[in-house]
Amino acid sequence: MPKRFRLTRRFPVAMTEDGYRRLKRFAFDAGLDEGEALSFLFENFDSVIESEKLTHRLRLFNSELDARKR
Repeated sequence: MPKRFRLTRRFPVAMTEDGYRRLKRFAFDAGLDEGEALSFLFENFDSVIESEKLTHRLRLFNSELDARKR
C-alpha cells in the first residue's frame, strides 16, 4: 500500500532568484507544485545527486556566498 502524501511541515525559505526559477521549472516539468518537488528531491536525495559533483558545487557556492549576500 503506498504511503499517503501529506505535507506536514512548513517553513520559511529564502532562495536565490536562479534557484527559485530552477525549482519552478523542475516542478512544472514533473507535474508537481513547488512543495511536492522539494519533498521529492529531499526524500530521494541520495539517488538524485552525484556526491562528487555535490561536494565540488558546495565548495564553489560557499566560496561565493559572502559576495552574493551583498
